[in-house]
Amino acid sequence: MALSLNKLTARTVASITTPGRHSDGGNLYLVVDKSGAKRWVFLYRRNDRPREMGLGGLDTVSLAVARDLAAAARIQLQNGIDPIEAKNTFVQEIPTFGDCADDFIEAMAPQFRNKKHVEQWKMTLQVYAKPLRPRPVNEVTASHIVETLKPIWLTKPETASRLRGRIERVLDSAKTKGFRSGENPALWRGNLANLLPKRKKLSRGHHAALPYGDVPAFIAELRERAATAARALEFTILTAARSGETYGMKWAEIDRKAGVWTVPPSRMKALREHRVPLTPRALAILDEMALAGADPNAFVFAGQKQGKSLSNNAMEMQLRRMKVDVTVHGFRSSFRDWCGEKSTFPREIAEAALAHVVGDETERAYRRGDALEKRRRLMTAWANYCEPKTGNVIPLKRQAAS
Repeated sequence: MALSLNKLTARTVASITTPGRHSDGGNLYLVVDKSGAKRWVFLYRRNDRPREMGLGGLDTVSLAVARDLAAAARIQLQNGIDPIEAKNTFVQEIPTFGDCADDFIEAMAPQFRNKKHVEQWKMTLQVYAKPLRPRPVNEVTASHIVETLKPIWLTKPETASRLRGRIERVLDSAKTKGFRSGENPALWRGNLANLLPKRKKLSRGHHAALPYGDVPAFIAELRERAATAARALEFTILTAARSGETYGMKWAEIDRKAGVWTVPPSRMKALREHRVPLTPRALAILDEMALAGADPNAFVFAGQKQGKSLSNNAMEMQLRRMKVDVTVHGFRSSFRDWCGEKSTFPREIAEAALAHVVGDETERAYRRGDALEKRRRLMTAWANYCEPKTGNVIPLKRQAAS
């Protein structure tokens, strides 16, 4: 006798509200709970005992998918296999999201720019994605991802955006390995975009910056500090560098005679070599650091542990100790504001000093040089501006006492 299949329609499934079991045929049922929640079950008998296998909620399993699952279960029964036992065995073989995330980071680590980048991936996927980690990777749904992102979506929008992208990469990897199927629930367009505020509605987390007019007074106070972190911070301000570039700087990158610091592509955000002209004050800071040794393979701003650089938050901690409510990265904004408002240097030179990629691909092809000498004049002007003036008593904005 032929099975009676496909009794329900997508419209019926969406509109039905009567609690109870609603048959689609072939042992597949849509169960409507008293709360209104809907889920799929496959009912069968095994050893003269009724058994019920859950196939998932309607929010994650469509009618078409439920029919496919039921068909697979019927084939298993025909072959003498208990679908529930087979499912339990399969679930045990499916790794958790946390396992997949850790494996993905380990596999991709060689292509990351530096150790800091690896640590950022680990932190976001271990701390912010913690609710997802124990869940079997094939059971992660859009609703699970939304609940994971919600606590930081509005308060830490940049971190949340990166986390979403990293979850998407992990789930894509799991799908490639055969642990998942179907569309990636972490996709933004056409998916999470309908469940979370769009980017344009979010307040991007700009780095707090010190007004450029306050920088000379800040440097005057900074020079009163004897810590290596204070010297590293002043050097970073004078060169408009990113903090990671300063932390990773080794003596082999410095040409003191030419007054140039060459940052290799592997440590640059744009993965392009960047030459930084060094002003007399920047060179003086290097001379001070060289008193402890200048082995080519050693870090310029060395940490307390042998062969290690300063910790990645040393300069931020220096700012906290000084109770100045800004970030290290914010000094790049201070520099850029000064360039635009107080200097007469072209915008392209200021952007080049910040190692920003300017213009389209064709324009960059024609502009092959890095304008080093023009940037040297710019950085000298900036260093002269930053030099503390006699009688400079501009008060710095402090953090409120906690």
